Amino acid sequence: MDDRHVEIWKNCLSVIKDNTEPQSFATWFKPIVPLSLNGNVLTIQVPSQFYYEWLEDKYIDLLKMTLKRFLGPEAKLNYSIVMDNSERPYTVQMPGTNRNNPKNPIGMPAPDKLSEGPINPFVIPGLQKKTIESQLNENYTFDNFIEGECNRLARQCGLEVARKPGGTAYNPLLIYSGTGLGKTHLCHAIGLEAKRLHPELTVLYVQAEQLYNQYFTATKNNNRVDFIHFYQMIDLLIIDDIQFLAGKTGTQEVFFQIFNFLHQNNKQIVITSDKFPSELQNIESRLLSRFKWGLTADLQMPDVATRTAIIREKLYINGITLPEDVIQYLASNLRTSIRELEGVMISLMAQSSINKKSITIEMTQQIIERFMRNSVKELSVEYIINIVCDYFKISPEQLSLNTRKQHVVQARQIAMYLSKKYSNASLAAIGAQCGKKDHATVHHACKTINDRLETDKQFNQMMVEIERKIVL
Repeated sequence: MDDRHVEIWKNCLSVIKDNTEPQSFATWFKPIVPLSLNGNVLTIQVPSQFYYEWLEDKYIDLLKMTLKRFLGPEAKLNYSIVMDNSERPYTVQMPGTNRNNPKNPIGMPAPDKLSEGPINPFVIPGLQKKTIESQLNENYTFDNFIEGECNRLARQCGLEVARKPGGTAYNPLLIYSGTGLGKTHLCHAIGLEAKRLHPELTVLYVQAEQLYNQYFTATKNNNRVDFIHFYQMIDLLIIDDIQFLAGKTGTQEVFFQIFNFLHQNNKQIVITSDKFPSELQNIESRLLSRFKWGLTADLQMPDVATRTAIIREKLYINGITLPEDVIQYLASNLRTSIRELEGVMISLMAQSSINKKSITIEMTQQIIERFMRNSVKELSVEYIINIVCDYFKISPEQLSLNTRKQHVVQARQIAMYLSKKYSNASLAAIGAQCGKKDHATVHHACKTINDRLETDKQFNQMMVEIERKIVL
């Protein structure tokens, strides 16, 4: 029996696994069964209609790219969907589709083509006939980026930048936060809105790692000038995760030139980071100073009301309903990141679809427990504040008060110190949740606690007790 379809799918899974989160891979790709390979058409079986729609919406580009790698440029994908008519299951066949990325009007090759050899946008004949893909994800819009106190400044300024790229005081716009709080979503929303309002502009979203890899290839091919020219032709340049350039002096040097050119020509620059600019390590000071020319805005962990609104939005987009008690349970118990919240919701919907069971509080509890076991533990500032306040017998509201009472000041400094130690939040984000203090206050608090730990044995023992409560 010919089992080439099994081997092809096994190869595809090895690539897909490297390009998805472990939880997403286990949920959406492990249950898939390869059925047949007819020429260049691979047919796979998925457990339900919901599965098919989710794969088509979220992963079709990855599936197409992977199939083409192993079956050639004409590769196609078909689905066999297991349907349930409440009496006996049956299957229906559906072809795979492809999503179109927003195009730019300018005559340029896509940035991933930079690695294929010498290019010069100014001299290559026929270049005006080519287009560049913006690399924007059409699912990440302002409409589904829920606004709350945690992100209002960044969202409003991002919207203003999209309306008038290069024409506001927010240039560059630097957005920073811990992992999974919406930086990437906001970046894509800015790009998409700018393209909608100004279709004549060239917009490019690029991850800092991709920028580094392109520069490395361009340097190896003696193509550095062309690389710089390419990026100097962008009207709205969005660089995600700039901290990846730490220690990469060559890429920082070339980005410094690109930044200066774009800024001087009133082109818009948007940058994201996982830290406040002054906290970034191994980034040249002249770059850091330029990051501060415009506006720096952070994204914080949303409160319960905002988390509830996010859940309702996700459910609406996917045409799913959940019992009200499940929605409230999710919003109250998932406090680390929006990404974690989405991961649990996806697992819930998948389990319900596969097992043909209604989503209940009990199922939700089981999914959350399983998700937490399979995820790297990332403590939130909110969680740490609650532990510290419980220890000192004060409320989080008291900790945020502008008071000089010694026990409150000490509790706040300890909360700041432990948040820096155990969370991925920036100093500015920690300060914002500890009484709306700035990052300098947090830095001072951490130094104060460190000094006491070195000289005060009794204080040391108290800190051990609090930390034990945090990590248990």
